[in-house]
Amino acid sequence: MTAVNIGRRGALGFGVAAGATALATRRLRAQPKDVEIAMLVPLSGPWAREGQLEKMGAEMAIEDVNKAGGIKALGGARLKLLEFDTQDTAEKAKDAAQRMLAQNPDLVGGFGCWLSTFTLPVTEITERAHLPWLTLSYSDLITGRGYRYVFQSSPTAVQQAEETIPMVVALAEKATGKRPSKVVMIGDNTAASVSFRKPILSHVLKNEKLTLVSNEVYTPPLSDATTLVQPVRSARPDFALLLSTNVPDDKLLIDNFNEFGMPPSKLPLIGNGGHWAVPELLKNTGKAELDGMLAGLANWPGKGSEEVAQRFIKRTGEPWFGHDSIFGYAHVMILAAALEKAGVADREKVNEAIHGLDMTTGPALLFPGHHLQYDARGRRVGAKMVMIQWQNGVPVAVYPDDVSVAQPQWKA
Repeated sequence: MTAVNIGRRGALGFGVAAGATALATRRLRAQPKDVEIAMLVPLSGPWAREGQLEKMGAEMAIEDVNKAGGIKALGGARLKLLEFDTQDTAEKAKDAAQRMLAQNPDLVGGFGCWLSTFTLPVTEITERAHLPWLTLSYSDLITGRGYRYVFQSSPTAVQQAEETIPMVVALAEKATGKRPSKVVMIGDNTAASVSFRKPILSHVLKNEKLTLVSNEVYTPPLSDATTLVQPVRSARPDFALLLSTNVPDDKLLIDNFNEFGMPPSKLPLIGNGGHWAVPELLKNTGKAELDGMLAGLANWPGKGSEEVAQRFIKRTGEPWFGHDSIFGYAHVMILAAALEKAGVADREKVNEAIHGLDMTTGPALLFPGHHLQYDARGRRVGAKMVMIQWQNGVPVAVYPDDVSVAQPQWKA
């Protein structure tokens, strides 16, 4: 074998290079690994706008966490948001969830899927993978299956149904001095709407001494709402419940109510869900046509979230910070709080940490009641409804008092 003589200078150079490589390796090892969380929401199809608004809120929260030093319990590790599209059917949402998990084994948690019809099959997948999953979806079935890794931040559909009608009746009685007696209901057959309608039909109407004079059900998306709205005029209700789940259907319904001489300014119309308060509804329908429209929501920014709302508007150019965006923001912040509590980027530990949260600060301030805790089923303890109303081209919180910024108007 021939000896290789690299000489003193060569050896010194080699030593310097080796030392530099070792230092770089140590620095690389010292740098905390990004913590991956997932967002699976509609980014295409009829529910895309709601998913995009949720994404905007989530992206701002990711930026806020990382600018504040990342997850301090993990040495300043940065949060990384991985985005996935449910598209427009439950089957596509389920396929997306399977790909999400197969291709990203390091995920520690996630949130979505906006529409309950998507959330139900997706959470079957995430539950089997022991992936903690937060959702704003309403269906009671989501947290009614004995799952351990699913967390529902909204009041459930049954709770919303049981609270919305009494709120509306009390509002009408206060404004007019008499109780309403007749109501119509128009809604689609998605999971959240079915859950919402069930308690209304079984006991809420009876408890409130209301007669249902028309009950129309359709499969979304709508192409024409004429046959749904036309019977309302002859039924002469005191108010109408509109249980649609997407902006195009909302617009068609509002347009037809206006065409038949029953705008919200004459016949109180009450919707349910964050899609009733997105900028596109105003753009596509019109300020005058929407004025007076009421909607019950799972959350809405008001007192206590002004600073976050102002930054969101400045950052995105959106006219307001609403239902979908505040949930996207809050869910990222909840996962960040759980990671701080867990002290490790591990699904099981993060899941335990979410179950152990009991907060009155931080993300708790983004919900009515300013309390954040989940019960054994994964439902948020003390979750309250918010009522918004379109006034002068802007949806504003009118209930409850701890978030309301305006008085409700009832046009009898």
